[in-house]
Amino acid sequence: MAANNHPMSSAKDTTTATRRASGPLCGRVEQLLVATKAGAPMQSREAVELVAGKGIVGDRYAGRRGHWSDPKWPDQELTLVESEVALTLGIEPMQLRRNIVTSGVDLGALIGRRFWVGAGGAMVEGVRRCDPCAYIEGFSRAGMLKELAGGRGGLRARIIRGGWVHAGDEIEVLEERAT
Repeated sequence: MAANNHPMSSAKDTTTATRRASGPLCGRVEQLLVATKAGAPMQSREAVELVAGKGIVGDRYAGRRGHWSDPKWPDQELTLVESEVALTLGIEPMQLRRNIVTSGVDLGALIGRRFWVGAGGAMVEGVRRCDPCAYIEGFSRAGMLKELAGGRGGLRARIIRGGWVHAGDEIEVLEERAT
């Protein structure tokens, strides 16, 4: 296995490092979360592998075992949420049931943009807001649906290029808009 594909590796190949040098630092990965099936508790991971067109290895949506796994919902690969939202609401980020908890980045601004996540060279594209549904209230508290209204529920994204992501990794936005 190549060094930059191993979950605990911090080595970057020079091609990835060169591409990343042109993108501005946008934020960081605070926490990585997966659940093995619909309704299962979210589990924190130090590192996860993103697979293009599929999702996170071991997560419910990559295995089509999530609550919203119906094929009519094609953008279930990856979800992100701002840690600042959880802090404002006084809850733990894992109660929001998103995969990547970020800090320092306006996720709404990433809709239609491609960005790098982590030293493993994963490229992701923001697809649309991850608006909450009443299902989330079963994992947090009554009224959470209303509290997350207006785009505070996070971001749905698709994985363009897979790779490893570690807690603490940087998020860098590419200069151009995705096509």
